Amino acid sequence: MRFAALGCVHGNYLALEAVLADIKTQGITEIVNLGDMVSGPLDANRTAGIMMGINATCVRGNHDRYVTDWTLDEMYPSDRLAHSQLTAAQMEWLRALPFSAIYRDEVYCVHATPDDDNTYWMEAVTPEGVVHMADIESIEAKAAGIAESLILCAHTHIARSVRLRDGRMIVNPGSVGGPGYRDVAPYPHTLEVGTPNACYAIIEKREGRWDVTFRQVPYDHEAMAALARKNESLAWASALATGWIR
Repeated sequence: MRFAALGCVHGNYLALEAVLADIKTQGITEIVNLGDMVSGPLDANRTAGIMMGINATCVRGNHDRYVTDWTLDEMYPSDRLAHSQLTAAQMEWLRALPFSAIYRDEVYCVHATPDDDNTYWMEAVTPEGVVHMADIESIEAKAAGIAESLILCAHTHIARSVRLRDGRMIVNPGSVGGPGYRDVAPYPHTLEVGTPNACYAIIEKREGRWDVTFRQVPYDHEAMAALARKNESLAWASALATGWIR
């Protein structure tokens, strides 16, 4: 079994196109998408159109839920922009996506954690706003009851893999289209990937063991940064241009 895992596109259709082209050059035909496809100060319509046109196993992210289920007054500015760009058919497609999915009977797929689409799984945040890797006990507690040997999540935009002490593996493929963001929960913090490249993962099962390869794909990130500036989102523009928020 060999497939690509991606997530957190956030309306960045140029990054998505670059990743899909790279996946094709790797000879991979199967894709798992871990959600947060459309929210961002970019182009939700083009991004949703691309995702709907490929045969991928998809789950819904927290921002996909915000865009489809929250009122306009409840939404963050990037969610409101995405909402204004999406067609009724695209909204229905997003709304119908499952919270979690089992891929090929062996891979558990979820956007964030099995209990909450807006909770970090492999990371934690200190009261001072420092993002760090969570302890193994906390990571394993969130995986309780999952029988599959491979677990996929996204949400934090940090490419990471952790092998649990029982042999199961958790993988976050990183973010296709959002190399940095600011958040207020559980404490105010900034997350920066440090590269403007589009990130995803290739995962393969060989001799009963899962192997993961993280890939970073260059694309015209300056064009997306310019679009974010046009849409008056300077933090997004900085992250897209450099991988840092300044």
